[in-house]
Amino acid sequence: MSRTALHLGAAFYPEHWPEERWPEDIHLMREAGLTVVRMGEFAWSSLEPSSGEFHFEWLERAISLLADTGILTVLGTPTAAPPAWLTQAYPEIFAVDEYGRRAQHGNRCHYCVNSPAFHAAAVRIVSAMAQRFGANPNVIGWQLDNEYNRVCYCDRCRRLFQEYLACKYGALDELNRRWTTAYWSQTYSSWEQIPIPVGQHNPGLMLEFKRFVTESYRKFQRLQLDALRPHLRPDVWVTHNFMGWYNGYDHYVMSEELDLASWDWYVGSGHNDYLKSGAAHELVRGFKRRKFWLMETQPGCVNWSPVNNALNRGEARAMAWHAVAHGADAVLYWQWRPALNGQEQYHGSLVDQSGQPRPFYEEVRRLGEEFAGLAGLLEGSVLAPARVAILNCYESRWSIEWQPHHRDFDYVAHLLHYYRPIAARNVPVEIVSADAPLKDYRLVIAPALLIMTETRVAELKNFVARGGRLILTLRCGMKDEYNALLPSRQPGPLAELAGVEVEEYYALAEEVPVKGNWFSGVSRLWAERLKKRENSYTTPIARYGPSNGWLDEQLAITVNAWRTGLVYYVGAYLDDAAQQAFIDRVLLVAGIRPILEAPPGVEVRKLVKAEGGEEIFVVINHTTTEQGINLPWPAREHLSGFTIKGDVRLAPYGVIVLTRTGDT
Repeated sequence: MSRTALHLGAAFYPEHWPEERWPEDIHLMREAGLTVVRMGEFAWSSLEPSSGEFHFEWLERAISLLADTGILTVLGTPTAAPPAWLTQAYPEIFAVDEYGRRAQHGNRCHYCVNSPAFHAAAVRIVSAMAQRFGANPNVIGWQLDNEYNRVCYCDRCRRLFQEYLACKYGALDELNRRWTTAYWSQTYSSWEQIPIPVGQHNPGLMLEFKRFVTESYRKFQRLQLDALRPHLRPDVWVTHNFMGWYNGYDHYVMSEELDLASWDWYVGSGHNDYLKSGAAHELVRGFKRRKFWLMETQPGCVNWSPVNNALNRGEARAMAWHAVAHGADAVLYWQWRPALNGQEQYHGSLVDQSGQPRPFYEEVRRLGEEFAGLAGLLEGSVLAPARVAILNCYESRWSIEWQPHHRDFDYVAHLLHYYRPIAARNVPVEIVSADAPLKDYRLVIAPALLIMTETRVAELKNFVARGGRLILTLRCGMKDEYNALLPSRQPGPLAELAGVEVEEYYALAEEVPVKGNWFSGVSRLWAERLKKRENSYTTPIARYGPSNGWLDEQLAITVNAWRTGLVYYVGAYLDDAAQQAFIDRVLLVAGIRPILEAPPGVEVRKLVKAEGGEEIFVVINHTTTEQGINLPWPAREHLSGFTIKGDVRLAPYGVIVLTRTGDT
């Protein structure tokens, strides 16, 4: 089965249960319509109970039993859970935290990612698994490790960090200059003097350590890739299950050598906010700029949240279709059945510890029927091209998180402040790397793109020169690639495009009134006082009202004509209603229209068949009340098999999947 087929699955841990129980579990999986399971990612002690002693037969039997009922396998490399015999023999494998404490056995991801002993053991187990299962026709993909997340502060990592800096900068004079180490007598005369930053430290040092952590995980990941790929069939893919907006490393770098991206999506307490989760799906899809797998999601509830409430009946089904509509080729639940002991006994599952289906099982069974019925329709589909892109930059995010200047200023929340009003109008929008090519977009938004490089500046200038619309937001263009302040006012090298410069920025203790040409509102958290540059074609869009005296009647938002494009500079952090009004006008001026008009809480997404160009519309009611949508053309509704047109009613958490059957 190809990677573009629509899969439904779960994480399965046969090593937790007597083998005579497996057939019943697999029968229930098949009855629920599961087509794939993930196995092995925490099974190191079962696969290699002592050094070099491999026990693969049980896993091979599990793969075979699953395949007999048509269920395929994704194998996880088990390196997230080093076994006790290994950590006892090589205690230096344990990661050290920032307080000098070594990790303890019995958790997960407790390794130092740079440990040679760990590398050797990881390569040994991955190589042995690759040789045994790489050609198995029932193994369609591999997941490396599980949710990379640990940062180590051991002496080895510090030495390697110093070597990384020496290789990058070449000379201490260059590093001292870039980091302005004359400040507080930080000047280094030896590479060995440079610490791993703990808490607040020199911004240049902190940024380089994040880059070092990224590089350390990339090298560890490459060790596994090199061990795996020589043994895999050409159609077998390799991924890693990322954690959405997790900020521990640069996910674009980590995704470069993978075949596809995947992620683990959990709501935790409360219920799904589809605009927030939609942004997370777009983020992960942007790692590779292609469709992805949802490797884990919650079946009902989790066990780690302050209140582990269950999702409402029907909510998980709507969430699954929501993921598919944003580019997921597979939805896998964590987990199939809870272990009798261990740290996750109370986590949701499809069957309980007795092996009997939970009530949630029936919702998955319905979803399995729907996925099976529509897999042919959706196979080979891609998301309809978006004309709006939001730029995401991990380095800008890190820099702001270290120096927020306002305790409530959050980089991701600010990015979502631009994503939400666009997605709420059912306008397709992509979240991509700040270094991605921009030629396919009509509108690009750079929220708090703090760090500027020559490459980014050149791409943004080319985009606007070709007639693109660009929104620069507050905190744009403040620093260089070394996390040092630029010697010019914001937005630095983009001031010519913006037609303004920032005279001053203010963290706000109180909201400030903002009066726009077509809206009124307030700026919260942050405000920047703008000054028009000479000889620019800048037009005011909004000014501040009376507040602290410094901002009274000063420019808050502007638009500038540059070459054949337009550049907006938004110095205010608008309230939600004003933000929606501002974004609506920008979309209108740019000629960008929604897929379909729909009431609040109803999402409309469009996919297109790669061959033939047939359009597929997925409409989801994410609310707990019935909603209506007006279809301007007759359509085939594929979940019910009916032809519909005009006013269509959607039940709470209702889903319809449409293709047009004719013109209006």
